Amino acid sequence: MKLSARNQFKGKIVEVKKGVTTSHVRIDIGGQVITASITNESVDEMKLEAGKTAYAIIKSTSVMVGVD
Repeated sequence: MKLSARNQFKGKIVEVKKGVTTSHVRIDIGGQVITASITNESVDEMKLEAGKTAYAIIKSTSVMVGVD
């Protein structure tokens, strides 16, 4: 995976909390937890679940989630 965003943090998903249309994905990046708000569709497509390795990718004020 190659991205232009410089702030990429690898960690483990500790929680995926689904709402009606949006999920909150919490990623532990070595003792700090970053929360990303993404669509439920993205959670399903990437098969995000607790325990899976993922990246918190920060660009400006947005936090995205990436997986290998």
